[in-house]
Amino acid sequence: MEIIRLEGDPAQAARRAAEVLKAGGIVIYPTDTLYGMAVDAFNPKALARLREVKGREERKPISIVVPHLKAMDDHAEIPESARAIAEQHLPGPLTLVLPARSHVPQAIALDGHIRVRIPNHSFVDALAHRYPRPFTATSANRSGFPNVQSLSDIFAQFGMDLVEIDLVIDAGDIAEVMPSTVLRFDNGVPSIVREGKLSAEELGI
Repeated sequence: MEIIRLEGDPAQAARRAAEVLKAGGIVIYPTDTLYGMAVDAFNPKALARLREVKGREERKPISIVVPHLKAMDDHAEIPESARAIAEQHLPGPLTLVLPARSHVPQAIALDGHIRVRIPNHSFVDALAHRYPRPFTATSANRSGFPNVQSLSDIFAQFGMDLVEIDLVIDAGDIAEVMPSTVLRFDNGVPSIVREGKLSAEELGI
């Protein structure tokens, strides 16, 4: 397992992370909410490996990261109601659940919808602009275990399975452990799946 301490310009760390994703590897990385786990979202072998490491059920959704709204539009149908909220709150701690376009793999679009994030974090932004395809944004913990603030606690959760992690981007401890708010749109109508950093009041829901 390779560890890169994130200091100053994130470009070099993003370059190395992109190499690992291209090779089908798993990256633990910081976001604007929690530490996340990244693989190439359109690589079925990498996705299967990620699910195995996390102990995550195949029918449980995994979010993806894109660099901007145009890229989101490439993979999801964005109703005007969702676009208005996205323009106001992204980049930020918000996951949008939107109808997936036909090319999105079934392993990601489990029920015909795709979960998309644009985190407000310099490293994630650098990686999303460097890597040509979406990557995953599932939290860096075993399924069913609590989210934690430090890499040492994350490492303790994974134990012997740490050998499956190829790269860790170390940004230190996270001050506040709170996930993104998950907002789903069906026929343009929003509903909160999980309230996280952004409240329903802040979203105007």
